[in-house]
Amino acid sequence: MGKSKTDVLQGTLDHADLRTLTREPMHGYGVAVRIQQISDEALRWRRGPLYPALHRIEQAGWIRSEWGISENKRRARYYRLTAAGRKQLAEEEQNWSRLTEGVARVLKLA
Repeated sequence: MGKSKTDVLQGTLDHADLRTLTREPMHGYGVAVRIQQISDEALRWRRGPLYPALHRIEQAGWIRSEWGISENKRRARYYRLTAAGRKQLAEEEQNWSRLTEGVARVLKLA
């Protein structure tokens, strides 16, 4: 009947990661911290799902990575959104809008 809970969670994680990378390249930990800040601590990306998600969306061609030096002078992998990632993000945002509008309509009836 559609996406499983895992698919929805994975899609949400991917969407948040892509959105976070629209402003500037970031390392994985920076992505997690930024999402936590923006969501007012409602979303907390753990290392377990974060890095596989970044790897998955890099394999899809939506981001690319390169090594750099972090703020604390450590070597870190920085992720940057690609043109394909921007296109995917626009598509995901349309889908998200459609989903949230549908849920809002159902909740008004309940």
